[in-house]
Amino acid sequence: MNIKSLLLGSAAALAAVSGAQAADAIVAAEPEPMEYVRVCDAFGTGYFYIPGTETCLKIGGFIRVQGDFGRDAADRRYNTENFDIDGDGVDDQSTSDWDMFSRAYISFDAKSDTEYGTLTGFFAAEFNADNDTDEGDSFIDVDEAYIQLGGLKAGFFYSWWDKGLNGETDSLGNVTEFNSIAYLYDGGTFQAGISVDELEGATTKANGVGVAGIVSATLGGVSFDLLGGFDTELEEGAIRALLSADLGPGVFQMAGIWASDPNAYWARSEWSVAASYRFNATEKFAITPGAQYFGSLQDSYTSFGNDDAWRVGVTADYQITEGLATRFTINYEDEDNGDDQVFGFLRLQRDF
Repeated sequence: MNIKSLLLGSAAALAAVSGAQAADAIVAAEPEPMEYVRVCDAFGTGYFYIPGTETCLKIGGFIRVQGDFGRDAADRRYNTENFDIDGDGVDDQSTSDWDMFSRAYISFDAKSDTEYGTLTGFFAAEFNADNDTDEGDSFIDVDEAYIQLGGLKAGFFYSWWDKGLNGETDSLGNVTEFNSIAYLYDGGTFQAGISVDELEGATTKANGVGVAGIVSATLGGVSFDLLGGFDTELEEGAIRALLSADLGPGVFQMAGIWASDPNAYWARSEWSVAASYRFNATEKFAITPGAQYFGSLQDSYTSFGNDDAWRVGVTADYQITEGLATRFTINYEDEDNGDDQVFGFLRLQRDF
C-alpha cells in the first residue's frame, strides 16, 4: 500500500462517517398529535369541549364595582344586621350611610349528554373586596355548587324564592339559598317542581328542614308562577304568586305574598304586594319604576304586628358597550313607627 492509497482510503472513511452523522442529524421524531379546543354548540354559546372528553365547559363571570348609599348601607347590601366574617361575634360591617365594594365572580358550567338527560356540574364563587370588614380585608363566598341530572338537582343553589321583579325596588324572599335536593318537571309551557331544603342557619332551631313547591305556566308573552314553602321547624309557611307580561315597549310584573307567621321563606310581613314596569326606551337604555306595600310587619321572631310599610323606587339600566353596563337605583321607604329612608346604589359591571 503506497501513500496515495492510504490517503484516499482515509478520505473515503471520513466521508462515510460524516455522511452517517449528517443523516442522523436530519432524522426527526414523529410529532405528538395535537387536539385543538373545539366549540360545543349543543348547550348554547360559550361552551367548548374539554380536550379528550365529550364534556362541554363554559367559563363566565363578571367584575363589579358598586357604591351603596342609605342608612347602614353595607348591612342592607348583605341583607343582615350581624355580618360576622371572622366568627369573633362582632358585626364586621360599618354603620356608614355609604359604602363601596368590588366583586369578582367566576363560574364553571360543565355539561354532557347521558341516557338520563343532560348531566351538569356547576360551581360559582365570589371574591369580594370591601374595606368595611373589621380587618379591612376581602372575603370569598361560594355562590353555588351543585350537580344536576335531567330535572334532578342537588347541592347549594338559589331556590325559586330568589326570583324577583325587574328593577331593584322589590323584596320577595327571606333566605333564598340552601343546600337542597330538588326536582323540576319541564313540559315547555308548563313546569312543576318540589324541593327539600336544609334550613339550619336560616332559623334559630337546629336541623331545620323546609319543603317548597312551584307550578309555572307560560303562554306567549305572559308567564305565571305559584310558589309555596313550609318551614317544618317553625311549622309556618308562605305562598307567593308572580305574574309577568310583555306590555307595549316593556314588561309589566306584579307579585303577592302571604305568610301564616314568620318563617325561613318569608318573614318581613304577613302579606305584601309589589309591581314594576320595565320600559325599554332604547336598545341600550331601560328605566323601571316599582312599588311595594308590606302589611303587618314582623314584630318578633315568631309573630307579625300591626305596623305597615311602603316603598317606591326607580332603576335605570344603560348598556355602555357589549359586556359593560351600569345600573342606578334609588328607593324611598316609609314604615309605621319607624324612620323613613332613602337608599340605593350605583353599579358598573363588566360581564364575560
